Amino acid sequence: MELVYIYHSGFALLGEGFTVIIDYYRDSVEKPLTGVVHGELLKRPGRLYVLSSHSHADHFNPEILTWRQEHPGVQFIFSKDILENKLATPGDAHYLDKGEAWSDGMLEVEAFGSTDLGISFLLYLDGKLIFHAGDLNNWHWKDESTDEEVRKAENAYFSELDVISRRTDRMDLVMFPVDPRLGEDYMLGAKQFVDCFQVRTFVPMHFDEAYDKANAFREYAESRGVRFVELNHKAFRAIF
Repeated sequence: MELVYIYHSGFALLGEGFTVIIDYYRDSVEKPLTGVVHGELLKRPGRLYVLSSHSHADHFNPEILTWRQEHPGVQFIFSKDILENKLATPGDAHYLDKGEAWSDGMLEVEAFGSTDLGISFLLYLDGKLIFHAGDLNNWHWKDESTDEEVRKAENAYFSELDVISRRTDRMDLVMFPVDPRLGEDYMLGAKQFVDCFQVRTFVPMHFDEAYDKANAFREYAESRGVRFVELNHKAFRAIF
């Protein structure tokens, strides 16, 4: 299977007969109707799935709903907060809350929790378990937060990891935030995640264009026996 990094937290999974696009925000270039999504991915044959983990603007772009015009069979799988915030209608998508699932025989989608808004995704596709965190992370700003705020954020995060661990202790591919805006501890959530699960391949996300900061997680990941995919540009591709 092939992974395509689009931008920020946006990725595509490509295989024989399917294309899965997750958390599309912007294409890989700014010129309209170009870039890897519009120039290639939306033109691929086979089934098209489009997933959005929550309604934040950097994870959900309403433009995706127009893709149905060219792909009448597209399956949209959204977090329910997108419906609740009236960014889509009941008939636009399949909506999931934490603990719910959707499947069509080719793709299985399970919704897990987030420490921010919406859900995270565990996908079973082409024999592989794939996790996209959405906005699940150990979100705290140690340089600014009180000890109580740090403790509360960490407890919430570990609570969500515990739920996921009851479903599986291993994942073939993980896409997870490594966000340098968090300051000193920006890699902490990612470290805790790979300590909790047997991860075969880890890909950073949610770092805008701070590639060096995101790729700094490589050393820790590899020390845990995890393959790290180093991103250095939009539309980057990797086989996993």
